Amino acid sequence: MALWDRLKSELDRAGRAAQGALDEGRIQLEAFRAKQRMDKAAQALGYAYYRARAANTDLDADSYARLSGEMAAAEAEHTKLEDDLRLARAQRGGSVENPPAPDAPVNPS
Repeated sequence: MALWDRLKSELDRAGRAAQGALDEGRIQLEAFRAKQRMDKAAQALGYAYYRARAANTDLDADSYARLSGEMAAAEAEHTKLEDDLRLARAQRGGSVENPPAPDAPVNPS
């Protein structure tokens, strides 16, 4: 019976490790999507500002409030998810440091 108990405990441990990796991957994907939303909101704000300046007008307050609010919300979500990702990595015993972003260029050695 000791062999079966040992096998069961090893399978449980492997299952927990796999679940932790899946959870970490899910958080990383959500953080990436939040960063994309933040970038799109910043781009929309930049375009709106550019169009207003090109027309020799100011960006109206409602548009600025809406676009900057979208950007701030996405940035807050991204920051929270990055913190969650660091915590998940620390719990799994992985690196707590920030890894390079998935879209970051890799420096050749």
